[in-house]
Amino acid sequence: MPALHPDAVQLLDLMRAAGRPPFEELTPAEARRAYLASRDILQPPPPPVAEVRDLAMPGPAGEIRLRLYRGAGTAAGEVLPCLLFLHGGGWVIGDLDSHDGVCRRLANDAACCVVAVDYRRAPEHRFPAGVEDAAASLAWTAAHAAELRIDPARIAVGGDSSGGNLAAVLGLMSRDGTLPRTVFQLLIYPAVDLTMTSESYERVTAGVPLTARTMRYFIELYTPDPQQRTDWRASPLRAASVAGAPPALVVTAAHDPLCDEGRAYAYRLEREGVRVTALHLGEHTHGVFTMGKVIGPTELYTQFVGSAVREALHGRPKQAA
Repeated sequence: MPALHPDAVQLLDLMRAAGRPPFEELTPAEARRAYLASRDILQPPPPPVAEVRDLAMPGPAGEIRLRLYRGAGTAAGEVLPCLLFLHGGGWVIGDLDSHDGVCRRLANDAACCVVAVDYRRAPEHRFPAGVEDAAASLAWTAAHAAELRIDPARIAVGGDSSGGNLAAVLGLMSRDGTLPRTVFQLLIYPAVDLTMTSESYERVTAGVPLTARTMRYFIELYTPDPQQRTDWRASPLRAASVAGAPPALVVTAAHDPLCDEGRAYAYRLEREGVRVTALHLGEHTHGVFTMGKVIGPTELYTQFVGSAVREALHGRPKQAA
């Protein structure tokens, strides 16, 4: 295994000293509270944006909450491109508040509108509930583009971890015509193969926030039937083809059980003709994008991701003559 960044080493030392139990030793309700409580410890104060408001839409099984952000410096009446963002948390924890700071930064750095989705979570709502809510949210956002002041021809999807899983699935559904066409997919350490057979599940077993055992806990809550895990809507790496999917940025971290499947997905996209950028963080763990208060380089990585989304949605800035 490669060496960890010094900030990551310090964080892990603090976590061990605090004696916080791993998520797999908690009930889902306890895990949700612990995850949200860590936000103020791990994340910097959320930056201001031009606008933030909560929305609601009808979903397949009831109301879905959304949160809309418009990047700082954008005009009130300006029609903006949009990033539909799906939060991480193993399909079990995480919500609109846990990723509020991430969404604000993306809206600002990409000069766009971000629509965050509060999809149904396991174990109360197992697969494919999250997929259904994510798909309905993309369709609703495109259909209500005029009132949201967004450009329906410039919608991207993105997310981290389990949210990256859902974003990858939406990318394939939009390619197939099941959903409105998307122009980009942002996949931050995505879970793309729920069979848990990649080599990094054997390497990353202890000492980091997300281990193979923790990931197994989440996957078993989301897909209790092992046969569900080979469905491409659960494991997009197992789709028959990824050709024609939207251009992608795939971010992976070495000290992460999801590392190898994320890198494999990026390679498969490239091999099947999809434009893809792969950013591998060799000295970091899963979750680094929500640890910016203690992991110094997170700011740089976030800027890179925001710039990639901005170029995908706005195009390359014109050079001065």
